[in-house]
Amino acid sequence: MSDNELGLFLRTRREATTPAEVGLPSGARRRTPGLRRAELATLAGVSVEYLIRLEQGRDRNPSVAVLSSIADALQMTRNQRVHLHQLGKASDPGFSCLGGAGPNRAVRPAIQAILEQLEPAPAVVMNRLSELLASTTGYRRLMEPIGLLDAGWPGSYARYVLTDPRARTAYPDWEHKADKVVATLKQGPGRSDPEVGALIDELTITVGEEFTRRMESIPGLPDHNGVGRLEHPEAGMLRLAYETLSLSADDDQYIMIYLPADELTAAALDTLIGRTPGSLRAVAG
Repeated sequence: MSDNELGLFLRTRREATTPAEVGLPSGARRRTPGLRRAELATLAGVSVEYLIRLEQGRDRNPSVAVLSSIADALQMTRNQRVHLHQLGKASDPGFSCLGGAGPNRAVRPAIQAILEQLEPAPAVVMNRLSELLASTTGYRRLMEPIGLLDAGWPGSYARYVLTDPRARTAYPDWEHKADKVVATLKQGPGRSDPEVGALIDELTITVGEEFTRRMESIPGLPDHNGVGRLEHPEAGMLRLAYETLSLSADDDQYIMIYLPADELTAAALDTLIGRTPGSLRAVAG
């Protein structure tokens, strides 16, 4: 895992931001993607030398004002700004956003009731270890055939995606899934949580370079919605729109909900889950 998460996040956001997005002329063809350091420094009102120190991890205690200026310059979304603030606070050795609390594995009755209301849609409650804590019947019928639930409850989505060969067959876009798993493990307290750190150490050994490379290069900010493909052994190719619903800070959990992204997937899910046609309607990704 990179020991300079703040610098990594700033650099990746700068490289992902085009001049046109922030009102700058594109100019001649560029050798490197995104904004140049000098351009971002000018927009944020800081020196190029200071921006270099931040990106390289030689200065890990930027002020709130500096982080706010950089966030404004890069036109960060609200989610990205919250993540940036957490990284800035985490650079303070005395800061612990969760007071040392480990991942929560207890699902409240109210959350269980919400899952029941979400039937027949596939939905699952997970924590920051990517553990599968509770789910709808629809989720179990969708995921059992690919082997995700073989380990029982709580299962480990991270271990399945990164270590089970069946995951590479089930997910045609496996590279993206693996990136997302690593980003999820790195978000929030990351390695400072002993249980997350232990899982990271385990995967470092069991997976090797494919995992360590991602830990060094991927910021801890997973996408929270989108459309993914699942090659299902019984239902064929499915296109699933997914949404992440974060629960309260006390829960420290989230619900992943999957819906068909097209009519063919909707019909296949109705058959797979055992519902009458039209139970799950296709939604736009």
